[in-house]
Amino acid sequence: MDPHSFGGAADRPGGQPAQGRTAGRVLVVGPYRRLRRGSADIASQTDAVRDPEARLDEAAGLARAIDLVVVEALIAPLSEIRPATYLGTGKVEEILGLIKSHEVELVVMDCALSPIQQRNLEKEWNVKVLDRTGLILEIFGRRAKTREGTLQVELAHLIYQRSRLVRSWTHLERQRGGFGFMGGPGETQIEADRRMIGERITRIENDLKKVQATRRLHRAGRQRVPYRVVALVGYTNAGKSTLFNRLTRAEVQAADMLFATLDPTLRALKLPHGGKAMISDTVGFISDLPTMLVAAFRATLEEVIEADVILHVRDISHEDAEAQERDVDQVLRQLSIDTDAGHRLIEVWNKIDRFSPEERENLARIAARRPPERPCFLVSAETGEGIDALLAAIEERLAATRITLDLRIDATDGAGISWIHRNAEVLDKHLDGDRFDMVIRVDETKRDIAIARFGAVPRDQDD
Repeated sequence: MDPHSFGGAADRPGGQPAQGRTAGRVLVVGPYRRLRRGSADIASQTDAVRDPEARLDEAAGLARAIDLVVVEALIAPLSEIRPATYLGTGKVEEILGLIKSHEVELVVMDCALSPIQQRNLEKEWNVKVLDRTGLILEIFGRRAKTREGTLQVELAHLIYQRSRLVRSWTHLERQRGGFGFMGGPGETQIEADRRMIGERITRIENDLKKVQATRRLHRAGRQRVPYRVVALVGYTNAGKSTLFNRLTRAEVQAADMLFATLDPTLRALKLPHGGKAMISDTVGFISDLPTMLVAAFRATLEEVIEADVILHVRDISHEDAEAQERDVDQVLRQLSIDTDAGHRLIEVWNKIDRFSPEERENLARIAARRPPERPCFLVSAETGEGIDALLAAIEERLAATRITLDLRIDATDGAGISWIHRNAEVLDKHLDGDRFDMVIRVDETKRDIAIARFGAVPRDQDD
């Protein structure tokens, strides 16, 4: 079988598998390095802190996320990385036997392969080989729906492929679906390809500048309202979209699938006392996220960078929850976000419905021992448990820079009362004769209007 003949779902419009055939039989290999204590040749930080079985399960989940049929997944322990094939000769031969016995069409290597290593493995095994970076790019190519998301994925893919130049570039003309990273005959016109890639990168970068300018206009419009921004971040499949739907009553795609959300989604969030904020659901993070994707998606993640409050959603039931937390922390720091800034970051321990009552009590005790400036909230986005407390905490954080005012307003002043409810949080309201006594909380930009129009008095000056 020609190693370049494998055709994934991305080769078809819309990225869906053709009727009557499977998307591809896949062998997933986890070539994880053994930890050598006291040696200069020590495993990477990812190898050191993540459980190999959990890493392999995640890699298989990535493959299944694009409808590939995983026939087997195995760990291939490494003492050292071989420059030619990454794996040792014996392991290469062992995997060749599995490929033949399972009629495998694609091997996914859960690591970053050099172009030479990828080409050599394809020659040895006579099947297509995809590394972790290529697989993640393939998923992103399938999931991007907006013009900006599509451009960003294509830019990241071109940057990744620029040094490889071993595949067909027919995907450059596609308008939707995935980008076909796994299909197409080998390319031989290297110089022509290099020139074409460079020209395409320049065009994409120019198109992205226009799209980003439009986003800046939209953001400026929101700031004039102004609405505070709450951003959801977290490891992929942590339950961000389910929580987003729970908080906003929206219907964003929420699935038990890695990278179910790619393009950012903004919705209004109603706070307990009537105030509003904008909440953003973003792409999930993952360990060893390709560097070019972090750079390419920086514009998409601007909502996170500029958010007033960041909710770090964690799947607290996952066996690698601690390692996932470190991965998210690392990506946030790459985005120049200070994860130690407690006033912006709130941890949300999701999926507590998967625990027994005794286990939940233990989690609650662990959460209670955290420093006051770094609280966490136990929730189930699926059942709604803990959501009210989380909303109250969000409101409290957003209110930290807002001003509390006392005012009296004629009960017949419908326009004034309407303005207050549209532009402020009403903390207290009661009728005294023919006038309402109110306690409201407003943004600094609305303070002067409230004082001038209603004679409002800052709460700390009220006698």
